[in-house]
Amino acid sequence: MQESPVVRVAVQLRDSAPTGVATLAHDLDLSRSSIENALNTLTGHDLVAREHSRPQGSGRPPRLFRFNSEQGIVAGIDIGTQSIRAIVADLAGTTLRSHDSSGVDRTHNPSRQLDAVISCLRQALTGLDATRLRALGVSLPGIVDDTGSLKASVVFPGWVGFGVGRQLQEEFHCPVVIDNGVRLAAVAEHHMGVARGFDDVLYLSVGARVAAGLILGGQPRRGAHNMAGDIGRVAFPGLNGPTGRIPWRRAATAKDVFTLAREGDVTAQEEVAGFITELGNGLATLLMTVDPAIVVVGGGLSLAHENLLDPLREAVEARLGMPLNLPILGSRFGQRVAVHGALIAAYRDCAEQIYRIAPLPPPVIHPIQGT
Repeated sequence: MQESPVVRVAVQLRDSAPTGVATLAHDLDLSRSSIENALNTLTGHDLVAREHSRPQGSGRPPRLFRFNSEQGIVAGIDIGTQSIRAIVADLAGTTLRSHDSSGVDRTHNPSRQLDAVISCLRQALTGLDATRLRALGVSLPGIVDDTGSLKASVVFPGWVGFGVGRQLQEEFHCPVVIDNGVRLAAVAEHHMGVARGFDDVLYLSVGARVAAGLILGGQPRRGAHNMAGDIGRVAFPGLNGPTGRIPWRRAATAKDVFTLAREGDVTAQEEVAGFITELGNGLATLLMTVDPAIVVVGGGLSLAHENLLDPLREAVEARLGMPLNLPILGSRFGQRVAVHGALIAAYRDCAEQIYRIAPLPPPVIHPIQGT
């Protein structure tokens, strides 16, 4: 479906520098009258404003228009037991602030756990006008249905039926979008990461647990029962323990085991080799089932690219009995991929509430200037 001139002009100004009518008409292949009408509509809704410019020579200054990105803010938050991460961006996708805090304590009751989440987001909103928050995206571990309700979670079983979305909406007075964390990670990589431009993407998260999410035909795959983004427990049964975490033996964490292996610890090396073989076997099954164009590996262990990605490819090829004809790449976001996905989901699913005129496609998220 052809987008309206209003949407096309808004996106062009949002994603580029201040521009004049003639340039907009040329770039969008629209008549000047269509551009003028769209600009009148957008300025009437405070989405576009005149840009002050200096005269060129002896003539009048050019009439330029800019996107009013400061009119509102959008937030994303990724909730886990290792950390809680929040980011806040303006209407053009420029990140204004971010805040990380320690993860949710699994020994606390759900209300106290949610208080920690709210505190993290409040910290990210420090110095900003929280009343301008127009949408919030939330990343959770577990099965989330298409209404944003958490249906099952090994990590947060007490949150099933807890009404997280409703409580966050009441706290921050904006619409809330909730989805499975690994699915949102796949969304982030497809929208602005190493998988951008690929229609079929398999995202593999390897950290405290193993999980996988899918982008098929350019869209996140939910499945008939909303379980397509939580396939790690089934595809990698030997790697996820009853608590949803990888049960390491040589040391408490994956980082420690891999460090010991690099230092020559034979027991750690054997455990790492067995882990990669098991991971490769599960990934091979997924590749034969889905046949993606690219595999992106994220999570804490993905940061050690040379110690994981090359051996993983070898393990997959050994399982398949043939060379792999697709890239296996490390995530460009590392452990911050799900929070970016949550932010993108807020722009995507709450576009009309965010822009208050017509749904615009999500912007590319820009990092904080100077970082």
